[in-house]
Amino acid sequence: MITKYSKLFDTFYSWLFTFSGFKLVVVLTAPFFLTSCVNIKKATYFNEVGEAEFEGQVESLEPVLQKNDILSISVSSLNPDAAEIFNVSNLIATQSSSSEGKTTQASGYLIDQEGFIRFPILGRLKAAGLTKKELREKITQELTSQKLLLEPIVDVRYLNYKVSVLGEVRNPSVLTIPNEKVTLLEALGLAGDLTIYAKRDNVLLIREKEGVKHTHRIDLTTDELLTSPYYYLQSNDIVYVQPNKSKVASTSRAVQWLPVIISALSFGIIAIDRL
Repeated sequence: MITKYSKLFDTFYSWLFTFSGFKLVVVLTAPFFLTSCVNIKKATYFNEVGEAEFEGQVESLEPVLQKNDILSISVSSLNPDAAEIFNVSNLIATQSSSSEGKTTQASGYLIDQEGFIRFPILGRLKAAGLTKKELREKITQELTSQKLLLEPIVDVRYLNYKVSVLGEVRNPSVLTIPNEKVTLLEALGLAGDLTIYAKRDNVLLIREKEGVKHTHRIDLTTDELLTSPYYYLQSNDIVYVQPNKSKVASTSRAVQWLPVIISALSFGIIAIDRL
């Protein structure tokens, strides 16, 4: 009798472990089959783009200065001593980076909430809404008209030129761009490129102009980007890459199967322990 019941229990446990193992195999292999069915055209860039010529959007290369931008402004002239005072920029306190709680200082001209910078001798100058070229010409004209310098040379650069890349990329991050020029493709490359789960035909670009945020959708599977004014990014642009349906579906299935797997494994451990 005992032998008979032992065989029944052995059969039951064998069936239980086999069934649980089958479910586990299904859960582990399901993502593989799901991803293998993805349309290859939806996972590549610029489908069916042959040899062609695309004119760049030159006007988009010169971004407009905005509030909270930090600028480096250098001035030189035939008399270096006279120009020295114009190269003493104001100091901007930055976030503490030391264990002692001390703050570091970064040199630069901060565009305040009213859109002005404070420049030596010239005082408050309107900067927000101008391009770097326009601000450079404005400072040059002021120095010349007030006879402060002879043939001054003014250079304006960003100190906080950055773009953010978020969503389905390998390394979501805020990218600092030293040369102040970056394309959308370069930004995606710096973020590790799109993952296989990225929705390439609906990339969201968020850009702020004069305090108003504008959104634009870009399809990377066509040649739309190559002729778009959004091909070159501007400072403070945000790029968001959405996940595709495969990523959402696989995540949902994993969440649904997780309690089943944990219960089956727990029951199996208890059964083995009692044997």
